[in-house]
Amino acid sequence: MLTRRHFIQTGTALVALAPLGVKAHVGPPHTTPESFEPVVKRIRDDVPPGSIHIFPNYFVLYFVTQPGVATEYHVAVGEQGRNYKGRATIRRKVEWPSWTPTKNMIRREPEKYGKYAGGMPGGPDNPLGARAMYLYSGGRDTHYRIHGTPQPWTIGTAVSSGCIRLKNEHVIGLYEMVDIGAPVRVY
Repeated sequence: MLTRRHFIQTGTALVALAPLGVKAHVGPPHTTPESFEPVVKRIRDDVPPGSIHIFPNYFVLYFVTQPGVATEYHVAVGEQGRNYKGRATIRRKVEWPSWTPTKNMIRREPEKYGKYAGGMPGGPDNPLGARAMYLYSGGRDTHYRIHGTPQPWTIGTAVSSGCIRLKNEHVIGLYEMVDIGAPVRVY
């Protein structure tokens, strides 16, 4: 199994890539919400560009931009036992998506989700935020998403029903770079 430690190469970040609009980072991992900005990291050379790798235990998502280079984003993940694990593919992308809680979400917490059983239109208060990328496995919708959030203070925590949340400004940038068909792996 590939671990985050084996995914990221040790040593300095790629300061030369800072002109791409992403800060390079040298030193310990980010630990405060104020520092949850995307950073360029040196990774293993054998990880395919265009792929997404998510390490829920570390609250990070990596988008591989070129051989040996990835942008690291800090994310919020699902509460214990609610995270997707395995391989998936981005099959759909939506700007300002509408949202409908799953039947399981309504069953688990009817007081919280029942009122949205008919759905909620896209917009700044929508739980999916500014952009959503839909994860499919074997041609079927997993009901898991990589999406924005109107609650940026949740980044770095395990609070969702299983989706991967990014700050809205970060998901907008990531959305533009990710192609339909991009492979995703959640460890």
